[in-house]
Amino acid sequence: MRGAVVAGYDTRGGAPRWRYARAGHRPVVVLPARAEAITLWDDGLLTATDGRTVRWHRALPDAAEWLPAHGGAGVLRPLGHGILAVVTPRRVAAYRTADGDLRWTLPARDGCAFRPGGALRRGPALLLAQACPDTAWTGQLVALDDLGRITPGRTPLGSAAPAPRPGHRDAGNSLAPPR
Repeated sequence: MRGAVVAGYDTRGGAPRWRYARAGHRPVVVLPARAEAITLWDDGLLTATDGRTVRWHRALPDAAEWLPAHGGAGVLRPLGHGILAVVTPRRVAAYRTADGDLRWTLPARDGCAFRPGGALRRGPALLLAQACPDTAWTGQLVALDDLGRITPGRTPLGSAAPAPRPGHRDAGNSLAPPR
């Protein structure tokens, strides 16, 4: 980030490779991603660019209300496996970095707000503060990873293969056996 411009530089010699700017807007925070950059802009737009093309862009809901006073501290959080969490006070949204596809969202509980700057990485998990009045501190932490909220016994995105049932014979091929 240099003023109102996002720029990419050669890692070996430091020579400029590309520049990207949006007229009338300034970058708030930039997350390097290989030869590209994911940028949060002052108007709440999120872009992924290599300087020549914008690969994808997404608008953050309600950004005008909190972004000017908050800045970008803690808003962009890599979760692993090509997933980026965008943390705002009202929700966490996870996007696939390759194409900006929305993977999941997690709204803050009623009367609570996520604190984008109040997060801690612990292994593959991101521990996120969710300020709630009259709630014990243990109830104000949310654990996330690339598949969403970490809870006991979860089936991530409903895409895991079902576990075999005890005492149930797996027929394997549901068609008749060969003769």
